[in-house]
Amino acid sequence: MSIWNYANPQLKDLVAYEPGKPIEDVARELGLKPEDIIKMASNENPLGPSPKAITAMQEAVKDVHIYPDGASYRLREALAKKFDLEMGNIIIGCGSNEIIEFIGHAFLQPGDNIITAKHAFLVYKLMAKVFGAETIEVDDPGYVHDLDAMAAAVTPKTKKIFIANPNNPTGTLVTQEAIDRFMDQVPPHVVVVFDEAYYEFLDNPPDTLKYVREGRNVVVLRTFSKIQGLAGTRVGYGIGNKELIDVLQRTRQPFNINSIAQAGALAGLLDQEHQDKTKAITDEGRAYLQAQFEAMGLEYIPSYANFVLVKVGDGNAVFKAMMQKGIILRAMASYKLPEWVRISVGTMEQNQKCIAELKGVLGK
Repeated sequence: MSIWNYANPQLKDLVAYEPGKPIEDVARELGLKPEDIIKMASNENPLGPSPKAITAMQEAVKDVHIYPDGASYRLREALAKKFDLEMGNIIIGCGSNEIIEFIGHAFLQPGDNIITAKHAFLVYKLMAKVFGAETIEVDDPGYVHDLDAMAAAVTPKTKKIFIANPNNPTGTLVTQEAIDRFMDQVPPHVVVVFDEAYYEFLDNPPDTLKYVREGRNVVVLRTFSKIQGLAGTRVGYGIGNKELIDVLQRTRQPFNINSIAQAGALAGLLDQEHQDKTKAITDEGRAYLQAQFEAMGLEYIPSYANFVLVKVGDGNAVFKAMMQKGIILRAMASYKLPEWVRISVGTMEQNQKCIAELKGVLGK
Protein backbone atom coordinates (compact mmCIF):
# COMPACT_ATOMS: atom_id res chain seq x y z
CA MET A 1 0.00 0.00 0.00
CA SER A 2 1.34 3.45 -0.92
CA ILE A 3 2.57 5.77 1.82
CA TRP A 4 0.26 8.39 0.25
CA ASN A 5 -2.64 6.55 1.89
CA TYR A 6 -1.33 7.82 5.22
CA ALA A 7 0.21 11.18 4.28
CA ASN A 8 -1.65 14.47 4.58
CA PRO A 9 -3.83 14.52 1.45
CA GLN A 10 -3.16 18.17 0.58
CA LEU A 11 0.48 17.29 -0.14
CA LYS A 12 -0.24 14.85 -2.97
CA ASP A 13 -0.76 17.43 -5.70
CA LEU A 14 1.55 20.05 -4.21
CA VAL A 15 4.17 21.20 -6.71
CA ALA A 16 7.37 22.11 -4.91
CA TYR A 17 8.83 25.59 -5.41
CA GLU A 18 11.62 25.67 -8.00
CA PRO A 19 14.33 28.23 -7.26
CA GLY A 20 16.64 29.71 -9.85
CA LYS A 21 18.95 27.15 -11.40
CA PRO A 22 22.29 26.92 -9.55
CA ILE A 23 25.51 27.74 -11.37
CA GLU A 24 26.96 24.34 -10.47
CA ASP A 25 24.04 22.49 -12.08
CA VAL A 26 24.37 24.44 -15.32
CA ALA A 27 28.12 23.85 -15.38
CA ARG A 28 27.65 20.07 -14.99
CA GLU A 29 24.81 19.82 -17.50
CA LEU A 30 26.39 21.92 -20.24
CA GLY A 31 30.09 21.27 -19.64
CA LEU A 32 30.78 24.92 -18.90
CA LYS A 33 33.23 26.38 -16.40
CA PRO A 34 31.42 27.76 -13.33
CA GLU A 35 33.46 30.96 -13.50
CA ASP A 36 32.17 31.59 -17.04
CA ILE A 37 28.50 31.46 -15.99
CA ILE A 38 26.49 34.52 -14.97
CA LYS A 39 23.46 33.96 -12.76
CA MET A 40 20.79 36.62 -13.21
CA ALA A 41 17.87 34.50 -12.03
CA SER A 42 17.40 34.85 -8.28
CA ASN A 43 17.70 38.58 -7.53
CA GLU A 44 20.96 38.11 -5.66
CA ASN A 45 23.46 40.87 -4.91
CA PRO A 46 26.14 40.82 -7.64
CA LEU A 47 28.59 42.54 -5.28
CA GLY A 48 28.27 39.75 -2.74
CA PRO A 49 28.05 40.44 0.99
CA SER A 50 29.66 43.26 2.91
CA PRO A 51 33.39 42.63 3.51
CA LYS A 52 32.60 43.29 7.18
CA ALA A 53 30.03 40.49 7.12
CA ILE A 54 32.59 38.10 5.62
CA THR A 55 35.09 38.94 8.35
CA ALA A 56 32.45 38.49 11.05
CA MET A 57 31.44 35.11 9.68
CA GLN A 58 35.04 33.96 9.48
CA GLU A 59 35.49 34.86 13.14
CA ALA A 60 32.25 33.09 14.08
CA VAL A 61 33.49 29.83 12.52
CA LYS A 62 35.90 29.45 15.44
CA ASP A 63 32.98 28.86 17.81
CA VAL A 64 30.81 26.52 15.76
CA HIS A 65 31.17 23.81 18.39
CA ILE A 66 28.91 25.96 20.59
CA TYR A 67 25.16 26.18 20.02
CA PRO A 68 24.03 29.55 18.63
CA ASP A 69 22.06 32.10 20.58
CA GLY A 70 18.57 30.68 20.13
CA ALA A 71 17.00 34.09 20.66
CA SER A 72 19.27 35.88 18.12
CA TYR A 73 19.56 38.53 20.83
CA ARG A 74 22.18 40.84 19.32
CA LEU A 75 20.62 40.80 15.87
CA ARG A 76 17.13 41.48 17.19
CA GLU A 77 18.53 44.23 19.42
CA ALA A 78 20.19 45.91 16.44
CA LEU A 79 17.05 45.66 14.31
CA ALA A 80 14.90 47.05 17.11
CA LYS A 81 17.28 49.99 17.46
CA LYS A 82 17.30 50.60 13.70
CA PHE A 83 13.51 50.82 13.52
CA ASP A 84 12.96 52.42 16.94
CA LEU A 85 11.02 49.41 18.21
CA GLU A 86 11.50 46.86 20.99
CA MET A 87 13.09 43.43 20.71
CA GLY A 88 9.68 41.92 21.36
CA ASN A 89 8.59 43.33 18.00
CA ILE A 90 11.17 41.25 16.08
CA ILE A 91 11.35 37.58 15.10
CA ILE A 92 14.23 36.05 13.13
CA GLY A 93 13.69 33.27 10.60
CA CYS A 94 15.71 31.02 8.32
CA GLY A 95 14.93 33.40 5.51
CA SER A 96 11.66 35.30 5.56
CA ASN A 97 10.14 32.13 4.05
CA GLU A 98 10.37 30.47 7.45
CA ILE A 99 8.38 33.29 9.00
CA ILE A 100 5.68 32.70 6.38
CA GLU A 101 5.63 29.13 7.70
CA PHE A 102 5.42 30.39 11.31
CA ILE A 103 2.37 32.43 10.36
CA GLY A 104 0.81 29.35 8.80
CA HIS A 105 1.41 27.28 11.92
CA ALA A 106 -0.06 30.03 14.05
CA PHE A 107 -3.18 30.91 12.11
CA LEU A 108 -4.09 28.45 9.33
CA GLN A 109 -6.32 25.39 9.58
CA PRO A 110 -7.91 23.23 6.85
CA GLY A 111 -10.80 25.13 5.29
CA ASP A 112 -9.32 28.58 5.91
CA ASN A 113 -8.16 30.79 3.08
CA ILE A 114 -5.52 33.36 2.28
CA ILE A 115 -5.65 36.16 -0.28
CA THR A 116 -2.87 37.04 -2.72
CA ALA A 117 -2.50 38.88 -6.00
CA LYS A 118 -2.63 36.77 -9.16
CA HIS A 119 1.08 37.22 -9.91
CA ALA A 120 2.43 37.22 -6.37
CA PHE A 121 5.29 35.18 -4.92
CA LEU A 122 4.38 31.48 -5.25
CA VAL A 123 5.50 30.50 -1.76
CA TYR A 124 2.38 32.09 -0.20
CA LYS A 125 0.10 29.71 -2.06
CA LEU A 126 2.35 26.68 -1.55
CA MET A 127 2.59 27.30 2.19
CA ALA A 128 -1.17 27.71 2.50
CA LYS A 129 -1.70 24.39 0.77
CA VAL A 130 0.64 22.65 3.23
CA PHE A 131 -1.76 23.70 6.00
CA GLY A 132 -4.85 22.69 4.05
CA ALA A 133 -5.92 26.27 3.33
CA GLU A 134 -7.22 27.63 0.05
CA THR A 135 -5.81 30.60 -1.84
CA ILE A 136 -8.00 33.33 -3.30
CA GLU A 137 -6.07 34.93 -6.15
CA VAL A 138 -7.20 38.46 -7.03
CA ASP A 139 -6.56 39.94 -10.47
CA ASP A 140 -3.80 42.55 -10.62
CA PRO A 141 -4.47 44.98 -13.50
CA GLY A 142 -1.18 46.22 -14.90
CA TYR A 143 0.52 43.61 -12.71
CA VAL A 144 -0.01 45.83 -9.66
CA HIS A 145 -1.81 44.55 -6.55
CA ASP A 146 -5.44 45.73 -6.55
CA LEU A 147 -5.72 46.31 -2.82
CA ASP A 148 -9.36 47.42 -2.94
CA ALA A 149 -10.31 44.19 -4.70
CA MET A 150 -8.23 42.17 -2.25
CA ALA A 151 -10.03 43.78 0.69
CA ALA A 152 -13.38 43.07 -0.98
CA ALA A 153 -12.42 39.38 -1.37
CA VAL A 154 -12.18 38.80 2.41
CA THR A 155 -14.49 36.12 3.80
CA PRO A 156 -15.08 34.91 7.38
CA LYS A 157 -12.57 32.14 6.57
CA THR A 158 -9.84 34.53 5.47
CA LYS A 159 -6.91 34.42 7.89
CA LYS A 160 -4.13 36.17 5.98
CA ILE A 161 -3.57 38.61 3.14
CA PHE A 162 -0.14 38.74 1.53
CA ILE A 163 1.09 41.94 -0.10
CA ALA A 164 4.55 41.81 -1.66
CA ASN A 165 5.78 45.36 -2.10
CA PRO A 166 7.68 45.68 -4.38
CA ASN A 167 6.16 42.53 -5.81
CA ASN A 168 8.15 39.53 -6.98
CA PRO A 169 8.15 38.72 -9.91
CA THR A 170 6.60 41.88 -11.40
CA GLY A 171 8.66 44.55 -9.60
CA THR A 172 5.57 46.73 -9.17
CA LEU A 173 4.77 48.90 -6.16
CA VAL A 174 1.58 49.87 -4.34
CA THR A 175 1.44 53.37 -2.92
CA GLN A 176 1.05 54.58 0.64
CA GLU A 177 -2.38 55.97 -0.26
CA ALA A 178 -3.56 52.58 -1.55
CA ILE A 179 -2.16 50.80 1.52
CA ASP A 180 -3.82 53.21 3.94
CA ARG A 181 -7.17 52.85 2.17
CA PHE A 182 -6.79 49.07 2.21
CA MET A 183 -5.94 48.95 5.90
CA ASP A 184 -9.08 50.92 6.69
CA GLN A 185 -11.10 48.07 5.16
CA VAL A 186 -9.37 45.01 6.68
CA PRO A 187 -11.32 43.30 9.48
CA PRO A 188 -9.47 42.49 12.72
CA HIS A 189 -9.58 38.68 12.22
CA VAL A 190 -7.20 38.97 9.23
CA VAL A 191 -3.41 39.15 9.58
CA VAL A 192 -1.90 41.34 6.87
CA VAL A 193 1.59 40.32 5.77
CA PHE A 194 3.64 42.97 3.99
CA ASP A 195 6.51 41.16 2.27
CA GLU A 196 9.16 43.84 1.79
CA ALA A 197 12.19 41.83 0.65
CA TYR A 198 13.15 44.64 -1.74
CA TYR A 199 12.24 47.68 0.32
CA GLU A 200 15.87 48.88 0.61
CA PHE A 201 15.89 49.49 -3.15
CA LEU A 202 13.12 52.09 -2.85
CA ASP A 203 13.84 55.81 -2.67
CA ASN A 204 10.66 56.56 -0.68
CA PRO A 205 9.27 53.28 0.69
CA PRO A 206 5.72 53.21 2.06
CA ASP A 207 5.53 53.22 5.85
CA THR A 208 4.00 49.92 6.96
CA LEU A 209 5.69 49.92 10.35
CA LYS A 210 3.20 52.55 11.49
CA TYR A 211 0.60 49.78 11.62
CA VAL A 212 2.89 47.76 13.87
CA ARG A 213 3.20 50.77 16.18
CA GLU A 214 -0.59 51.08 16.19
CA GLY A 215 -0.87 47.47 17.38
CA ARG A 216 -2.58 46.25 14.21
CA ASN A 217 -2.44 42.58 13.16
CA VAL A 218 0.35 43.18 10.68
CA VAL A 219 3.63 41.37 10.02
CA VAL A 220 6.29 43.13 7.96
CA LEU A 221 8.76 40.70 6.38
CA ARG A 222 12.26 41.71 5.39
CA THR A 223 15.41 39.81 4.50
CA PHE A 224 19.19 39.82 4.42
CA SER A 225 19.18 37.88 1.13
CA LYS A 226 18.88 40.83 -1.28
CA ILE A 227 20.63 44.14 -0.66
CA GLN A 228 22.75 42.55 2.09
CA GLY A 229 24.01 39.83 -0.27
CA LEU A 230 23.57 37.08 2.33
CA ALA A 231 21.16 34.78 0.50
CA GLY A 232 23.27 31.72 1.30
CA THR A 233 23.05 32.30 5.05
CA ARG A 234 19.22 32.30 4.99
CA VAL A 235 18.36 35.09 7.42
CA GLY A 236 15.10 37.02 7.37
CA TYR A 237 13.05 38.82 9.97
CA GLY A 238 9.50 39.74 10.78
CA ILE A 239 8.24 42.86 12.56
CA GLY A 240 4.89 42.95 14.33
CA ASN A 241 3.13 43.96 17.51
CA LYS A 242 4.55 42.16 20.54
CA GLU A 243 1.55 39.93 21.15
CA LEU A 244 1.52 38.72 17.54
CA ILE A 245 5.30 38.12 17.56
CA ASP A 246 4.93 36.18 20.82
CA VAL A 247 2.44 33.88 19.08
CA LEU A 248 4.88 33.35 16.20
CA GLN A 249 7.82 32.71 18.54
CA ARG A 250 5.96 29.70 19.93
CA THR A 251 6.04 28.06 16.49
CA ARG A 252 9.79 28.59 16.01
CA GLN A 253 12.24 25.73 16.41
CA PRO A 254 15.13 26.29 18.85
CA PHE A 255 18.40 27.41 17.23
CA ASN A 256 16.74 28.08 13.87
CA ILE A 257 19.45 30.60 12.91
CA ASN A 258 23.05 29.40 13.08
CA SER A 259 25.76 31.46 14.71
CA ILE A 260 27.66 32.18 11.48
CA ALA A 261 24.52 33.56 9.84
CA GLN A 262 23.75 35.72 12.88
CA ALA A 263 27.25 37.19 12.86
CA GLY A 264 27.15 37.96 9.14
CA ALA A 265 23.69 39.50 9.29
CA LEU A 266 24.59 41.76 12.21
CA ALA A 267 27.78 43.01 10.56
CA GLY A 268 26.02 43.50 7.24
CA LEU A 269 23.19 45.42 8.86
CA LEU A 270 25.67 47.90 10.29
CA ASP A 271 27.52 48.41 6.98
CA GLN A 272 25.43 51.14 5.37
CA GLU A 273 28.17 51.96 2.88
CA HIS A 274 27.87 48.52 1.25
CA GLN A 275 24.09 48.82 1.07
CA ASP A 276 24.36 52.27 -0.54
CA LYS A 277 26.84 50.94 -3.10
CA THR A 278 24.52 48.05 -3.92
CA LYS A 279 21.55 50.36 -4.39
CA ALA A 280 23.59 52.64 -6.67
CA ILE A 281 24.64 49.86 -9.05
CA THR A 282 21.10 48.48 -8.96
CA ASP A 283 19.59 51.82 -9.93
CA GLU A 284 22.10 52.18 -12.76
CA GLY A 285 21.74 48.60 -13.96
CA ARG A 286 17.94 48.57 -13.85
CA ALA A 287 17.81 51.79 -15.89
CA TYR A 288 20.24 50.27 -18.42
CA LEU A 289 18.25 47.05 -18.82
CA GLN A 290 14.95 48.87 -19.22
CA ALA A 291 16.44 51.27 -21.79
CA GLN A 292 17.81 48.33 -23.73
CA PHE A 293 14.47 46.51 -23.68
CA GLU A 294 12.79 49.65 -24.96
CA ALA A 295 15.32 50.00 -27.77
CA MET A 296 14.76 46.34 -28.69
CA GLY A 297 11.01 46.87 -28.82
CA LEU A 298 10.37 44.48 -25.94
CA GLU A 299 7.50 44.96 -23.52
CA TYR A 300 8.70 45.13 -19.92
CA ILE A 301 7.25 46.10 -16.57
CA PRO A 302 8.94 49.15 -15.02
CA SER A 303 10.51 47.84 -11.84
CA TYR A 304 11.15 49.18 -8.36
CA ALA A 305 13.29 46.19 -7.37
CA ASN A 306 16.61 44.63 -8.44
CA PHE A 307 15.13 42.76 -11.40
CA VAL A 308 13.03 43.42 -14.48
CA LEU A 309 10.26 41.28 -15.98
CA VAL A 310 10.44 41.33 -19.79
CA LYS A 311 8.28 39.73 -22.50
CA VAL A 312 10.37 37.68 -24.92
CA GLY A 313 7.87 35.38 -26.69
CA ASP A 314 8.59 31.84 -25.52
CA GLY A 315 10.05 32.39 -22.07
CA ASN A 316 11.17 28.81 -21.54
CA ALA A 317 12.89 28.65 -24.94
CA VAL A 318 14.74 31.90 -24.28
CA PHE A 319 15.73 30.67 -20.80
CA LYS A 320 17.25 27.52 -22.34
CA ALA A 321 18.97 29.39 -25.16
CA MET A 322 20.49 31.91 -22.76
CA MET A 323 21.63 29.11 -20.48
CA GLN A 324 23.55 27.63 -23.41
CA LYS A 325 25.35 30.97 -23.53
CA GLY A 326 26.24 30.71 -19.85
CA ILE A 327 23.62 33.18 -18.60
CA ILE A 328 20.94 31.95 -16.20
CA LEU A 329 17.65 33.85 -16.31
CA ARG A 330 14.31 32.90 -14.75
CA ALA A 331 11.47 31.59 -16.90
CA MET A 332 8.07 32.65 -15.62
CA ALA A 333 5.64 29.92 -16.76
CA SER A 334 5.07 28.85 -13.14
CA TYR A 335 3.76 32.37 -12.50
CA LYS A 336 1.27 32.12 -15.40
CA LEU A 337 3.58 34.29 -17.48
CA PRO A 338 4.91 31.86 -20.12
CA GLU A 339 5.99 34.62 -22.51
CA TRP A 340 8.14 36.39 -19.95
CA VAL A 341 11.52 36.03 -18.25
CA ARG A 342 12.77 37.78 -15.13
CA ILE A 343 16.28 39.19 -15.29
CA SER A 344 18.12 40.20 -12.14
CA VAL A 345 20.29 43.31 -12.20
CA GLY A 346 23.97 42.40 -12.23
CA THR A 347 27.16 44.38 -12.48
CA MET A 348 27.26 46.61 -15.55
CA GLU A 349 29.58 44.14 -17.28
CA GLN A 350 27.11 41.33 -16.59
CA ASN A 351 24.16 43.44 -17.73
CA GLN A 352 25.90 44.30 -21.00
CA LYS A 353 26.82 40.68 -21.70
CA CYS A 354 23.25 39.59 -20.96
CA ILE A 355 21.80 42.13 -23.39
CA ALA A 356 24.29 41.23 -26.11
CA GLU A 357 23.44 37.54 -25.86
CA LEU A 358 19.70 38.25 -25.59
CA LYS A 359 19.85 40.25 -28.82
CA GLY A 360 21.43 37.27 -30.52
CA VAL A 361 18.88 34.81 -29.15
CA LEU A 362 15.96 37.03 -30.19
CA GLY A 363 17.46 38.00 -33.54
CA LYS A 364 17.52 41.66 -32.59
